[in-house]
Amino acid sequence: MDNLTLKLLHTRIYNQDTKERFHPQSDAGFTLIEVLVVVLIIAVLAAIAAPGWLAFVNRQRVNKANDAVLAALQEGQREAQKKKLSYSISFTTDNTTKIPRIAVYPKGYPPDTFWRDLSRDLQINGKQILLGTNLSSANTAATSVTFASSFDSSAPQTITFDYMGVLAAKTNGNSADTELKIVLAVPQTNNSASSVKRCVIVKTLLGTMAKGKDSDCN
Repeated sequence: MDNLTLKLLHTRIYNQDTKERFHPQSDAGFTLIEVLVVVLIIAVLAAIAAPGWLAFVNRQRVNKANDAVLAALQEGQREAQKKKLSYSISFTTDNTTKIPRIAVYPKGYPPDTFWRDLSRDLQINGKQILLGTNLSSANTAATSVTFASSFDSSAPQTITFDYMGVLAAKTNGNSADTELKIVLAVPQTNNSASSVKRCVIVKTLLGTMAKGKDSDCN
């Protein structure tokens, strides 16, 4: 082998060695075990975080719905004072969609044309929230809160304010009960109300309203 050939061979070996030292090649991608470990870690973290996130979303949902109920009651009271007419606010759950509904209307009118879904602007779907009241008839408190009751035109779940914006008398002429409650709750898997509740309580004959939560709403 002549000197020129040896020199070329030496140069080639040197270049190859330099390339490997400064541009080392490695296998691209991940091994199956590495991918499985990453997937397992993500699954564990998701399992830990999911319940907390779901609970947060549920609380936000009932909070927004409760704000809508308070706004409807305040609207009815305000309209009664403004127009010097008795105004009613009725509550129900749609039989088909299972979405809570509210109607604000002058007393004596049928509420049928005044119903509005609580889901409007709130992005609440059917069965995501339960509506309940402790009303047995207009301005009359029952002994307990009943959820997801369907509207009955002969006995609506209704709160009525008179022309001065105070609670109107009952149908039998007696003074209205206080502690009238409209309750929103997160449903459980069996569609019963969970302990996560928000409510609006009409506390006095003057129509004073307050928000409550959880045990306040029982």
